[in-house]
Amino acid sequence: MFNIILFGPPGSGKGTQSERLVLKYGLKHLSTGDILRSEIASQTPLGLEAKNLMDKGQLVPDEVVIGMISSALENNPQAKGFLFDGFPRTEAQAEALDKLLKLKQTEIGVVLALIVSEEELVQRLLNRGLTSGRPDDNNVEVIRARITEYHKKTSVVADYYRKFNKVFDIPGEGTVDEIFESLCEKIDERM
Repeated sequence: MFNIILFGPPGSGKGTQSERLVLKYGLKHLSTGDILRSEIASQTPLGLEAKNLMDKGQLVPDEVVIGMISSALENNPQAKGFLFDGFPRTEAQAEALDKLLKLKQTEIGVVLALIVSEEELVQRLLNRGLTSGRPDDNNVEVIRARITEYHKKTSVVADYYRKFNKVFDIPGEGTVDEIFESLCEKIDERM
C-alpha cells in the first residue's frame, strides 16, 4: 500500500491533480471534509459525535477525525493506497496519522507540496471566482488571508515530514500535464 499526502494552497491545482493521481495509481482519495460529511450523513457514532460538536460551533477533535480515517482505511481493503487531502493540518495530526498507519502496517510514502507564487494563486482564484460562485474567491484580501493561513499551518506539517525525508516541492505552475508528470516522477521514485 502506497500513501500520499498532497499539499497545496488554495488555487494550486490540488483538486485537478488529485483526480488524475487517484486514477493513475488506483488510490482512494481521502478528503477529511468528505469523510466528515459522509459519516454525518450515515449517522455513524463518530458522525453523530462530530455533528454534535459542529452544531455547537466547536472543532472536531483529532481523535474523532483519526477514528473516521481509520474507518475509511478499514472500509477500503482493496485500495492500493490513499491520497490524503486536507489532512494532516498540524504536527499532532501528522503524528496521530503515522501511528494509525503503523498499526495498519503501512506509512506515508511521499508528501508532495505544490509550490505556486502568491500572485499566480490570486489570479487563479479570482478567475475561479468568476465561475464558481464562491464569495471567498472574489475578494483579494480574503484570498491573501487564506494563502497566509495555509502557509502558517502546513509549514509545520511539512517540517515534520522533512525529518523523514518524505517531502518534495513540486512546481505548481505550467500546464496541467507538466505538473502531473512532475508529481508522477516523484511518486514513481518512491514506490
